[in-house]
Amino acid sequence: MAAKILANLLVMGGGILARAVVQAYRQALTNAAKTGVAQETIQNTIRRASKAMTEQEARQILGVSAETPWEDIIKKYDSLFESNAKSGSFYLQSKVQRAKECLEEIQHGKSQNTTS
Repeated sequence: MAAKILANLLVMGGGILARAVVQAYRQALTNAAKTGVAQETIQNTIRRASKAMTEQEARQILGVSAETPWEDIIKKYDSLFESNAKSGSFYLQSKVQRAKECLEEIQHGKSQNTTS
């Protein structure tokens, strides 16, 4: 008998709690829509998702300047990539790889412009 009452209380309590959470969520959405927070959050999410590495950031990661020859950039990349492979920092290794890819695209674009 006590188990049945306890089970009944748990089911009823769970239902009440679920309705309260849904109601609070709806109210939060309404408030966010009124203040424009929802739109700002969506825009920030889109901006972060589409953010590509800039040339300046790539050069900063590799520690090179705009005047650095391509061969020196490759040497610097190899050095940083290997040192991060040894230390086990996959995040930094990935950043170094993305920086090289970014500068390769720019280098490829420059080489196409000079041949045209």
